[in-house]
Amino acid sequence: MFTRLRNRLLLMNMVIISILMFAAFSAIYAITYQNTKRDIDMELGRVFNFYHPNDGKQPLGGNKRPPMGGAGLSAPPPERTVSFALQTDRQWNITSMDSHYDMDDEFYRTAVAKAAAHPSTSGRFTLDGTRWAYAVQTNRGGYSIAYLDVTAQQKILTNLIYTFAAVALVMLAALYLTSRYFANRSIAPIREAFDKQKRFIADASHELKTPLAVISTNADVLLANSDETIGAQAKWLHHIKAETERMKSLTNDLLYLAKMDDARTDLIRVPFNVSEAVESVLLTMEAVIYERNLSLAYEIEPGLFAVGNSEQIQQVVLILLDNAVKYANPQGSIRLSLKRQHHHLQLSVSNTGPGIPPEHLDKIFDRFYRADASRSRKQGGYGLGLAIAKAIVEQHKGKIQVRSAEGEETTFTVQLPQEG
Repeated sequence: MFTRLRNRLLLMNMVIISILMFAAFSAIYAITYQNTKRDIDMELGRVFNFYHPNDGKQPLGGNKRPPMGGAGLSAPPPERTVSFALQTDRQWNITSMDSHYDMDDEFYRTAVAKAAAHPSTSGRFTLDGTRWAYAVQTNRGGYSIAYLDVTAQQKILTNLIYTFAAVALVMLAALYLTSRYFANRSIAPIREAFDKQKRFIADASHELKTPLAVISTNADVLLANSDETIGAQAKWLHHIKAETERMKSLTNDLLYLAKMDDARTDLIRVPFNVSEAVESVLLTMEAVIYERNLSLAYEIEPGLFAVGNSEQIQQVVLILLDNAVKYANPQGSIRLSLKRQHHHLQLSVSNTGPGIPPEHLDKIFDRFYRADASRSRKQGGYGLGLAIAKAIVEQHKGKIQVRSAEGEETTFTVQLPQEG
């Protein structure tokens, strides 16, 4: 699927770029061709005036030059031009010729035949590998024809086409490789999101399968002992109740995450006292911490405000404290601090314990991910708490990070923008 998507993006990009490149090259060639044609026509006009200064109207639109020294000839054509002129009767028979080059009669007859084959005021033809342009003017005795070698100009246009073709091939090859690279880069987030979604569905199905199996088994036991009293079956009913609560907790977390994904821009943002929000959660968790025989140290700077949702930030604090209690070592310690740092607020929750292996640190906020799956299941965890915490923090335009030293301490740090 992703290969097909990449190929579509690649094909679309190549087609668009090819069309733009063809349009650009065509425009450049058309402009060059028109400029070359105009230069050839002007030069051919000067050549015609040189050889036929008194033939009347100029065929191609250059101004006649006055005779030089009264000799009856116009100024010579530009240097490095190869040209000649012929005079014919009405039947295109040569009556006179004017050429500075030694060419045989057959060449001149062929040149006249080319002009006679297309009796227009001007034209072009190829003769003996040379490209010629000619201009024809009718006079009282027949036709006056001037010829100009335009092979060099024609080579310029031909070389331009070859150059464009070579450049186009090189550019298309480079664009293909570049487009392929960026196409792969473009679909990488899509592939990652798709893979995460697949893992999410698979993990959710797996987590739901266990309580459903327990509920089904206990229901079968109840049905098999239908003649017993409810009191006698209480154990199985409590098992069903416990697994139902676990499923309820899981589905609530899943729905909350889905809601966070769909409403990231719909957060109602109001100023609230972060110090009071953190302190209220700490007070509710204090009894649980001491019940686990853990020591607690905290430092909360008063009067710190942020913009967002107070209840959601309290949920983040509750998740981090609950996580610290679960994974603290026996008779360990928990530290919490909230303080202003530069232009943001920083909340830190630390606990002593086994720590998190380095290979798990970059995945700890993924949904359903647990560094120690067996221990998490015993403690009722699904691996969604930190994912929820991250979603809330990012919704508040903050950052959440973790650092851990195995066998020593784990610290979660939350940074929130300060109000104003």
